[in-house]
Amino acid sequence: MAENSKEYVCCSMLINGLPVEARYSRETIDRILVPLLLELARMQKEKKGRVLALFAAPPGAGKSTLLAFLEKLAAERDEIGRVQILGMDGFHRRNAYLLSHTLVRDGEEMTMVRVKGSPETFDLEKLTERLGSVSRGEICGWPVYDRRLHDPVDDAVTVDGDIVLVEGNYLLLEDPGWNRLRSLADYTVLIRADADMLRKRLTDRKAKGMSSYEEAERFVDFSDMRNVRTCLERSGGADLTLFMTGDGEFIRADQKAEL
Repeated sequence: MAENSKEYVCCSMLINGLPVEARYSRETIDRILVPLLLELARMQKEKKGRVLALFAAPPGAGKSTLLAFLEKLAAERDEIGRVQILGMDGFHRRNAYLLSHTLVRDGEEMTMVRVKGSPETFDLEKLTERLGSVSRGEICGWPVYDRRLHDPVDDAVTVDGDIVLVEGNYLLLEDPGWNRLRSLADYTVLIRADADMLRKRLTDRKAKGMSSYEEAERFVDFSDMRNVRTCLERSGGADLTLFMTGDGEFIRADQKAEL
C-alpha cells in the first residue's frame, strides 16, 4: 500500500482482547524495527541465554501495538529466536487494596482507586522480583491484567522466550525503587511523544466508552495526563530512544530535528 510515496505494512492483531490495526512504513520497519530485533538476536546468541528488553512509553504512545508487531515480525525471520512480549499491567494492585488505601494528591486525600494507573498503584516489589526471574532466564509465571475483572490474574502466562520484551509506562523511571529495574535489563527502549498529541489520542480512545467527549477530556486530564507527564519528565535515558510522530510512526529521537 502506498501513501505519500511511502510503502506501508498493515496487519490486524488482537491486543488485550481488542482488534487493533498496526500500520508502519516500510522505512520504519527496515531502518528501526528489523535492526532492533537483529541487535537483540545478536545479544542473545552472544549471551547464550535469554535477553530481556524493557520498553517504556507514556500512555497513548502505541507501545502495546509496537511490541505485538515486533513479535510478529520476529516470527517471520529465521535468524531471530523466539520473541515473547509481556506487559507490566498485571502488576496493578488489586481493587480491594486500592479501595482500602489512600494517598494525598494536590492536598486532597483520596482512595488509590481514583488514581489507578499511577506509579503508586503498582506492586513494585512483585514486579522487581519477577523481572529478576525473567532476567536470570528462569521459566516462570507472569500476571496479566483482566479488563473484565478489572484485576490481575496471577501466573496467567509462562515466560519461556529467548528474547523477552516487557512494556510499561514506568519501567525507566528514575524514582527510588523504580530506578532499580533498568539494571535487570540487557537492553532498554524509551518512547517519547508530544504531550498534546497524546492527550488527543487518549481522549479519542476514552470517548468511545463515555457519554460525551467533554467527560472523556475531564477523565484524561485528571488521570492519564498526569501519568503521561510522569513518564515524559521522570524517565531516564535508554539504549534506544524513539519518538512517536503524529501519524503513529516512530523515528529515532536524533531524527526528530529533521521533521
